[in-house]
Amino acid sequence: MADHLDLHTVGDLLHHYPRRYAERGELTRLSDLPLDEHVTVVAQVADARVHTFNGGRGRRLEVTITDGSGRLQLVFFGKGVHKPRTELQPGTRAMFAGKVSVFNRKRQLAHPEYKTLGAESGAEAVEAFAHQLLPLYPACKQMESWQIQQAVDTVLGPAGHEETALAGLVDPLPESLREGRGLATLPEALRKIHRPRTKADIAMARDRLKWDEAFVLQVALARRRRADAQLPAVPRKPAPDGLLAAFDARLPFTLTEGQRRVSEEIFADLATEHPMHRLLQGEVGSGKTMVALRAMLGVVDAGGQAAMLAPTEVLAQQHHRSITEMMGELAEGGMLGGAEQGTKVVLLTGSMGAAARRQALLDLVTGEAGIVIGTHALIEDKVQFHDLGLVVVDEQHRFGVEQRDALRSKGKQPPHLLVMTATPIPRTVAMTVFGDLETSVLDQLPSGRSPIASHVVPAKDKPHFLARAWERVREEVAAGHQAYVVCPRIGDDIGDEGDGARGAARPSAEDEAEKRPPLAVVDVAEQLTKGPLRDLRVEVLHGRMPPEAKDEVMRRFAAGEVDVLVATTVIEVGVNVPNATVMVIMDADRFGVSQLHQLRGRVGRGSAAGLCLLVTEMPEGSPARARLGAVAATLDGFELSRIDLEQRREGDVLGQAQSGARSSLRVLAVIDDEEVIAAAREEATAVVAADPELAGYPELRTALDALLDKERAEFLDKG
Repeated sequence: MADHLDLHTVGDLLHHYPRRYAERGELTRLSDLPLDEHVTVVAQVADARVHTFNGGRGRRLEVTITDGSGRLQLVFFGKGVHKPRTELQPGTRAMFAGKVSVFNRKRQLAHPEYKTLGAESGAEAVEAFAHQLLPLYPACKQMESWQIQQAVDTVLGPAGHEETALAGLVDPLPESLREGRGLATLPEALRKIHRPRTKADIAMARDRLKWDEAFVLQVALARRRRADAQLPAVPRKPAPDGLLAAFDARLPFTLTEGQRRVSEEIFADLATEHPMHRLLQGEVGSGKTMVALRAMLGVVDAGGQAAMLAPTEVLAQQHHRSITEMMGELAEGGMLGGAEQGTKVVLLTGSMGAAARRQALLDLVTGEAGIVIGTHALIEDKVQFHDLGLVVVDEQHRFGVEQRDALRSKGKQPPHLLVMTATPIPRTVAMTVFGDLETSVLDQLPSGRSPIASHVVPAKDKPHFLARAWERVREEVAAGHQAYVVCPRIGDDIGDEGDGARGAARPSAEDEAEKRPPLAVVDVAEQLTKGPLRDLRVEVLHGRMPPEAKDEVMRRFAAGEVDVLVATTVIEVGVNVPNATVMVIMDADRFGVSQLHQLRGRVGRGSAAGLCLLVTEMPEGSPARARLGAVAATLDGFELSRIDLEQRREGDVLGQAQSGARSSLRVLAVIDDEEVIAAAREEATAVVAADPELAGYPELRTALDALLDKERAEFLDKG
């Protein structure tokens, strides 16, 4: 159990809750069995026959089971025939578990695990037996659901005497909260979730256990917020006729209503004596950079410096270019021809020449440069600021928490922090994952942006669709536009999944079945130049190229000297080429939903409509195809982020998903349980305000320590 399901203690086992319950009278439908997945079914043996082959030397037992909705064949070979042959007689009811495969165009389970369900006599006994709820646990090949159930039964002891086994449990919920909310006690909840008599038992148990998870997590976040609120910070109020006012006066357009509202929220935070911790989310192109730039200018006005941290050199250079363009002579403070109230805007990246780097570092330490834009090169020990007042982090998910922390520690007092993301995050997730940040949302797109049409291209089922996709690319290029072709891998070795973006989606059952390595930029580019896109100007771009080579390719693409850019997800963030109108994403099923949405946001940035083609070899009806269908069906990032989250529900909400740790959330569904999370947040805030050290809540402290093992505590501390 420890190896396969990460269950090490009795507590781990008791908190490994059933995923669902089978009712003996209410059979799991055989007609809905998914291919290649591990399933548990409750059914009745309809027929059992032994066949011989190899001249009588080989034996095969074929058992047909039925549940009224469909039939399924079970096969056993060799010595494995004897036991099931005696136990699985026609009429026998049993639970069967195994992986669904296809043989001779029929679905089957080969050598399934099974457990017969006895047939007590007497109508009442049969009735009780038929309606008993059988817990089905999240299981794996090495540890079947009923083996887990046996272990749980051993721990709980005989029915009716569970209280003894559950007596020493640590209950994290304060009694007043539990009683006030009418929740079950912890022993009662655990007994009812593992041994329910009725469906009401299950509902009561889940309600209680959801509260445990939501409340302990929100207490952790409330303590983090409280600790941040105690920190001192220098209030930064822009001068009424300073740099910000001069910048606003030269803007050729008016800010959207959303940009004005979010800016007000940010300036209110910057004016306080405690560090701002704000998350700014908005779709690609909603004008987040403009909002962040105005905040930075306001801080420079107030005598401080602002740093913007970008995840890649390409993006840092692009931010530097667009910010200096937007500011004009205001970005040339202290230079000939620069504006009187201007400041210097410097770029700092790892690939800069020594002389330029020395000058940039000097401008930072003297305060000559009010704004610096860079990659994690900004975090190195040598980089010193005159007075760092604001840190802006672009694309939060790309940055290690340690990196943000290292930059924040460069201020004499903690600087204000603004985190930007183009990945829409539903409110409950923001409350849970970024519970220590206040959230601002930009949900309007500036006028002039074009709609993007998206279509799934089933390359295996309909190869002519793929041929048509390349024709569409040629048509767009002929009309004077440009195209992206995105691949999950660079191409020199199979283990390399792109550019360390959020990588491709985790391998699903279908990927496992397919076994083909993901398509690579280098190979696809070669096939296209020799085949469907020959005579077009095709270039490649990926994260392993030297920074200057990457920049040169991007510059030429932006200048219209390249027709088709074949790239990894390095283009996912920030590259702005309004003339690019079509994107073809190869092996689209290998990317996450939010990532596909991000990538798609790179086209349709000008006045011409955008087209995104999602190419996949996954069969119709597979979960991967359903996911791509959802992306094609809507441009609403918040809706897609819900779908993404529902599919990745098991990912650990405290940020440990990357390390593969088992989820800290077992019954709480971040999407569905919004009310519980919001209520738990209120209760947690009140408890922490009244007793910051939780001196009066020893059990809650113990539960917190268990949740916040060292890694997670560091994650929250640095959030």
